[in-house]
Amino acid sequence: MATALPSRFLTPEDLVAMFGLPSIETVYQWRRKHTGPRGFRVGRHLRFDPAEVRAWVESQMEEAA
Repeated sequence: MATALPSRFLTPEDLVAMFGLPSIETVYQWRRKHTGPRGFRVGRHLRFDPAEVRAWVESQMEEAA
């Protein structure tokens, strides 16, 4: 990720836009399968800590290398 992540918590829609995912359902599948970045609930809303997203991306890059 060349650009800086926002300082606010990210929404599933943010992840779709950032990674060019086909749909928001991909984010929810990641969550169900425990394969994507760790998220948390705020009431009924799913949010992601930008630091967790960056750590997940870095782990994906290490696994690919």
